[in-house]
Amino acid sequence: MSEPISVSILDREYLIGASPEQRAGLIAAAAYLDGKLRELRSGSNRGGGLDRIAVLAALNIAHELLDLRQQSATHGNDLAQHLQTIKSKLDAGLPPSLQ
Repeated sequence: MSEPISVSILDREYLIGASPEQRAGLIAAAAYLDGKLRELRSGSNRGGGLDRIAVLAALNIAHELLDLRQQSATHGNDLAQHLQTIKSKLDAGLPPSLQ
């Protein structure tokens, strides 16, 4: 069952419905987003409104997500290759009756 929780992003409170299982992750995500927005707002010397900062934060977070997905896929492929190599070595060392 969804219950409202309050999160603070750039000193504004938002009520968001979340199940008990989602609560901790949602709070962590809100804190992460708040940090990104503050980082961009403090480093922005061109000014710009909240809309611009929000779009830049979303773009940065999307880039991080896609980069992590690519790294995960690469690591998964590397692991599969290593496991295949180990399997081949084990198969080569076992007598035919155990293969």
